[in-house]
Amino acid sequence: MKILLIEDEPKTSQYIKKGLEENSYDVDVADDGKAGKHLAFRNQYDLIISDIIMPGMTGLELCHELRAAKIETPVLLLTALGSTDNIVEGFDSGADDYLPKPFEFRELLVRIRALGKRSARAPIPTTVLRAGDLTMDCDTKIVTRAGRRIDLTVKEFALLEYFLRNKERVISRAELSKNVWNMDFDTGTNMVEVYVNYLRKKMDREFDTKLIHTYIGMGYALKDS
Repeated sequence: MKILLIEDEPKTSQYIKKGLEENSYDVDVADDGKAGKHLAFRNQYDLIISDIIMPGMTGLELCHELRAAKIETPVLLLTALGSTDNIVEGFDSGADDYLPKPFEFRELLVRIRALGKRSARAPIPTTVLRAGDLTMDCDTKIVTRAGRRIDLTVKEFALLEYFLRNKERVISRAELSKNVWNMDFDTGTNMVEVYVNYLRKKMDREFDTKLIHTYIGMGYALKDS
C-alpha cells in the first residue's frame, strides 16, 4: 500500500512515517499543502493522510482540489480540531475519514486498514489518468502533456489508455495486441511497434523526459520518469 503523508510538523511526520514503514507501508512525505498537492497530482497513491492546518494550502482545500480533478484516492484527515462541526466540514470537503489529534498509533493503523478494505470492495472507476505531466481524461477524450493538447487517433488513444492503466509495468507485445486490438499476436507484423512509435512522436519527441520505455525482448512500459 502506497501512502502520501502531508504533515508540516517534523516530529509528527517522522513519527508517523517511521511507524507506517515498520508496518510495511510505502510512504512519501510532503511538509506543506502545496507540496502535497504536487505529489498527489503527479503520482498514484492508495491513501492520502493529511493534516488540516498547514502552510500553503489547508487539508480541506487539498480535498476540494483533488475531488474537482476527479482524483478519488481515499483521504484521511488528521487535526487537533475535533468538534462535530470540524468533522462535518472535513467530510464535506471530500475526505473519507477524520482522526482527531492526539491519537494512538494503533488507531491510525485501524483506520488505514478500514479505508483499504472499503476501497477494495467498492473501487471507483478512474476517468482521469496521469503519468508525470501527461493527463488523459477518458470522458472528454482529451490528452495533454505539460498543458499542451495532444491529438490521438482512436487506436492511439486506446493504446495510451492501456499503458496508463498499467503504469510502471512491462507489457509484452502479445498482451498489447490482445487487449488493445482484440486479436492474437502475429509475429509477422510490427503493428504494435508502429503504434508505439506513433505515440512516441506525439507525446515524447518534443519533451526531455521520455515516458514510454522499451525493454528489449520483453515489451514496453510507461513510467513517470
